[in-house]
Amino acid sequence: MQRRELLRHLSRTAAALAWQQMFSPLARAQAPTLDNWRESAEVFTLGVASGEPRPTSVVLWTRLAPKPEQADGGMPPQSVAVQWQVAGDSRFDQIVRQGSELAEAARAHSVHVDVLGLLPGREYFYRFQVAGQVSTIGRTRTAPDPGEASPRLRIALASCQHFEAGYFSVHRDIAASDVDLVLFVGDYFYENELPGYLRVRQHTHQFPRSKAKFTLGHYRQHHAAYRQEADLRACHAAHPWLMVWDDHDVLNDYAGLTEPDDALNQAQFVKLRTAAYQAYFEHLPISPKRAPVAASMRMHDHYEWGQLAELWTVDTRQFRSEHVCSTWRGPRNGRMLWRCPAALKPERSMLGQDQELWLADGLAASTRAWKFIVQSTQISPSGLTGRFGKLLYGDGWDAFPAARERLMAAIAQPRVPDVVCLGGDVHRHVAANLRLQPSDLQSPIVASEIVTASITSPGLSELITQWMKAVNPDLLHLRSDERGFVLLDVTQQQVACEFRATPHPVRADSRLHTQARYVIDRGVPGPRKV
Repeated sequence: MQRRELLRHLSRTAAALAWQQMFSPLARAQAPTLDNWRESAEVFTLGVASGEPRPTSVVLWTRLAPKPEQADGGMPPQSVAVQWQVAGDSRFDQIVRQGSELAEAARAHSVHVDVLGLLPGREYFYRFQVAGQVSTIGRTRTAPDPGEASPRLRIALASCQHFEAGYFSVHRDIAASDVDLVLFVGDYFYENELPGYLRVRQHTHQFPRSKAKFTLGHYRQHHAAYRQEADLRACHAAHPWLMVWDDHDVLNDYAGLTEPDDALNQAQFVKLRTAAYQAYFEHLPISPKRAPVAASMRMHDHYEWGQLAELWTVDTRQFRSEHVCSTWRGPRNGRMLWRCPAALKPERSMLGQDQELWLADGLAASTRAWKFIVQSTQISPSGLTGRFGKLLYGDGWDAFPAARERLMAAIAQPRVPDVVCLGGDVHRHVAANLRLQPSDLQSPIVASEIVTASITSPGLSELITQWMKAVNPDLLHLRSDERGFVLLDVTQQQVACEFRATPHPVRADSRLHTQARYVIDRGVPGPRKV
């Protein structure tokens, strides 16, 4: 029986009996809970999730929402104690950790548990219980011991899932894949609506037309609508996730504390960003230690996978320099720059100075075989060149050339070999060379780049895609016509990259195929096709 089928068919009745034995009435009475709270409707409508796997810990998540279409989830205003349990087997015969966590109304009755004291490199199963109900069982795993010469790491790289653009069938493929980790690199949801001709389905709720009227309740409803997707819930339950956010998780093309279309003043935008960050935290497996404070939330971090790999999750939004020049909307609503000297200013940054230094120092100190920079967009040049000059994507690294040069210089140090940059955002599968001096074919290749296509969001036209590839020779693979994810198989000597894809738009019954395969050899920067 496949793992997903096993989890689905585990007896909830037997699980409920086990919970009654594990948690005595005395223990429940001592918790500051809503007394005798019962709920006839399903409370775990948004599923379960795990994330941030480290050698001895992992984060568990759920949210109580018997009426997920409502901003408060249909929950009472009081806090509720939720029991959680972690086992070494799917039958929960080997309980290794258990406890109780408050689901607070102020956080939409979400639950974030830092489970400590686990063993390195192990598979675990987990579940929650409240109101006489037991959640779906989730599967997770811890990272290997930092000193271990781990032989393998398998990653699913995914990004950009617009609800209206298609179904989340790509997640079905990821859920069934034998991976250790899902890296989701931005645009977990979209705050905007698609034009009717691109729309496959429609939300049952709507955002206000005025951005100034966006509230925490709107963001909660939107997240909940996404989290009710069966394939997305299955993918969260099947694997631990690491998250990187991007603009649509708050507002299209926002940069730092600015909203580029001047529809909001700064005070209005800070209020909106505060609400968006809180809702993002409430719906994803993020450590409670990183809960947002007002309009700030630490997203950048680093993770080790034995001696095999080190991963830096990088925040390209919160500390980004504001947009420059008068930009115009190009294909698929992209923000384009033309003849913009202000973009060349050396102080402009995608990451902010502190995060740039943190990343450079981390790369220089790493002793792992592979170094993965996990960020939200495409680093390699993708400008469109013609008689008119060059058009640049104003919301990507092309509009921050000095910041990109600093990043490439940090990678080019002799102590920093075997760097692979991972990204999303641009709705296309990409394998590319990264050079010390971008776009200079005489400059040495210092790193490799792999970018995933979107889960559902539409890509560029074939005409523009071919034009982009023709004028940017370091883009070795470039496909915008299909949706999907990238499967990365990391060993000591090689990173194998399988671009999984399905035609656009993604249907409920879509099946994925292998679009292309590339490998990155240890000691040889740059992907090669196989």
